[in-house]
Amino acid sequence: MVKLNRIYTRTGDDGTTGLVDGSRCPKHSARINAMGLVDEANSAIGLAAVLMSGAPGADITRIQNDMFDLGADLATPGEDFAPSEMVLRMVPSQAEWLEARIDALNEKLQPLTSFILPGGTELAARLHVARATTRAAERAMVMLAAELPVNPAALAYINRLSDYLFVLARVVNDNGKRDVKWVPGANR
Repeated sequence: MVKLNRIYTRTGDDGTTGLVDGSRCPKHSARINAMGLVDEANSAIGLAAVLMSGAPGADITRIQNDMFDLGADLATPGEDFAPSEMVLRMVPSQAEWLEARIDALNEKLQPLTSFILPGGTELAARLHVARATTRAAERAMVMLAAELPVNPAALAYINRLSDYLFVLARVVNDNGKRDVKWVPGANR
């Protein structure tokens, strides 16, 4: 269990932040950018969650915990992605759980016949913001992976999460009935 007695440490005043292995990393690095965007995506998910109740809310709580796991994984440099008692790593079963949830939610939906615009209900709009923010986190993680090793299970998870948020937005839009369809060239 984490225990925080003091929120500020002053150790980051020099423009660096500490990683799980004890090393320090510049706050402008690709690693810290990816970690920050994962945190931002988790915050956007939390904003959507305040309007939820029931099963999707329980799913969101699980996802928000997984996002903290993802942040811990990104904060742990190295090429060994096996979890251990001392090292928290994303594992394939986390993305697999999302896939199962996507499949279950998608059963209620009619197939798409058009792209949809972010919107409909307030909750759906918030989920679309969370989806777009999650995609930004994914892009940052892919950019990090171009420089340094990144856990493949972490990359799979963030990719599936945006898909989950898209499908969930459709579900909360009265199972797609309140989706706003894109009309190409509508304002010419």
